[in-house]
Amino acid sequence: MDEHDGIEEISVRVGSSASTGGSDSRWVDGTELDAELPSYPVLDEIEGRQGYGSLRRRLLKRPKRVDSFDGEAMEIAGAHGHNSKDQTCWQTITLAFQTLGVVYGDLGTSPLYVFADVFSKVPIKSEVDILGALSLVMYTIALLPLAKYICVVLKANDNGEGGTFALYSLICRYANVNTLPNRQAADEHISNFRLKLPTPEFERALHIKESLESRSSLKTFLLLLVLMGTSMIIGDGILTPAMSGAVVIVSIMILVGLFSIQQFGTGKVGFMFSPALALWFFSLGSIGLYNLVKHDISVLRAFNPAYIYLFFKRNSKDAWSALGGCVLCITGAEAMFADLGHFSVRAIQIAFTCVVFPCLLLAYMGQAAYLMKYPNSAERIFYDSVPDALFWPVFVIATLAAMIASQAMISATFSCVKQSMALGCFPRLKIIHTSRRQMGRIYIPVMNWFLMIMCIAVVAIFQSTTDIANAYGIAEVGVMIVSTTLVTLVMLLIWQTNLLLVLCFPLVFGSVELIYLSAALFKTKEGGWLPLAFAICFLSVMYTWNYGSVLKYQSEVKGKISTDFMLELGSTSCVGDEFERIGV
Repeated sequence: MDEHDGIEEISVRVGSSASTGGSDSRWVDGTELDAELPSYPVLDEIEGRQGYGSLRRRLLKRPKRVDSFDGEAMEIAGAHGHNSKDQTCWQTITLAFQTLGVVYGDLGTSPLYVFADVFSKVPIKSEVDILGALSLVMYTIALLPLAKYICVVLKANDNGEGGTFALYSLICRYANVNTLPNRQAADEHISNFRLKLPTPEFERALHIKESLESRSSLKTFLLLLVLMGTSMIIGDGILTPAMSGAVVIVSIMILVGLFSIQQFGTGKVGFMFSPALALWFFSLGSIGLYNLVKHDISVLRAFNPAYIYLFFKRNSKDAWSALGGCVLCITGAEAMFADLGHFSVRAIQIAFTCVVFPCLLLAYMGQAAYLMKYPNSAERIFYDSVPDALFWPVFVIATLAAMIASQAMISATFSCVKQSMALGCFPRLKIIHTSRRQMGRIYIPVMNWFLMIMCIAVVAIFQSTTDIANAYGIAEVGVMIVSTTLVTLVMLLIWQTNLLLVLCFPLVFGSVELIYLSAALFKTKEGGWLPLAFAICFLSVMYTWNYGSVLKYQSEVKGKISTDFMLELGSTSCVGDEFERIGV
């Protein structure tokens, strides 16, 4: 059912009488406000004789369209369904299991091609090359997906929603930086506003707030930054499914099937895909542990980050180029935050820390152990490292996992488009809510078929997954840099974190991301231009729509009549008609 169908309800705070000594919050419609108005004897007499109460009720019962995230103005705790206190342990585990099939498919299939891409730039000449590449991959996964997203960024959600627009909406609650007014009366309760004693952090937050609100250039820059991040996510949603197969015809068939099942919703798709991805992660961990024990357990030395330095010292420029392949180990990491509306923070954290992270580490360590003994197998490292007895079962599972991998960015695209629509930055599209419990689980038919058409066009034009893979890193790292910038602002403005800790966040994570971006930009001529082209196109559409929405709002404000004037006009008209009737 369309989200705009049916009756819209609005949460308003109705002041109680002085005798109650406070106020109460409840769901009301316009008729209940009738009891809150002051009593006028003349009007009461008129209402009793002529039934004019219906007129006043109609004047008071003014419909309002809530243009914000689902349940954003609700004052009922946990209305969004992301409150961990409302979920039992079993429900959280169930959601964590579903995330394997929706959120972690792209990240989980990275062992298929990371080392093959890295060692195509840096030939294996000594064990330092292997240990350095392994150390680089391990610390990249530990720093960005684990330390950044799992430990910090997921906490910066906007009432259970994630993604760049969710961060922007969260900032807009605390500072009037949005070009369109979207702040609700209940924002203070949702955003946990509290009266605080003056502190250096609080004063700094006030200064930042005043600067953002007073400078239109900063507002425009912030909006463009958010739009660029969202555009890259949508572009990534086009590129990721295009990697599903190696043969053009097979890829197109997989894409048609993948996008056709999106209408059943994230919950059903997750339950359908999760068993295959759970088996895939089990295979990664088991095979990795087997290779680690059998071939060379000494690769555990890669936990020493000094091998990263030796890797760059030995290979210099080639090592820099190899970073473009290493960044593939974190493709899909942004989906952990962008897909948050479909699940919960706790579920995503449990799935990554208990399943995804250890299995990925074992997989990469196992491949490195195999390369220590068979360095010439770098080009087909994953399949060569699979024991002969398990080759065909693992091949089937790997094929299924590669097909499912793109689900993460498809779901993320739906969430980002919905959020951008709520803030007036995207054309209005039909949104279907596929779950009664999780309000963030949505399906957008127009975007679904648009993504499918664009994916088929990309596959038909490039006809090679190698060129498409070259475009992978730029979009992924670009979104990460936008997220780092916005979360830093959240830490300063909203969390009011200690300045030293705030500076550490962009210095550590932002520096790593900029290094990876510089390496990924070397692939611009080899296909890296594609996500940039997609980002520019979507950015133009979204900014143009936002600009038009602002003009429309300004035009409506000029011709707006205040509600108080309408009430006064209606009351005066009723009294005048009555006086005229009785001849006064």
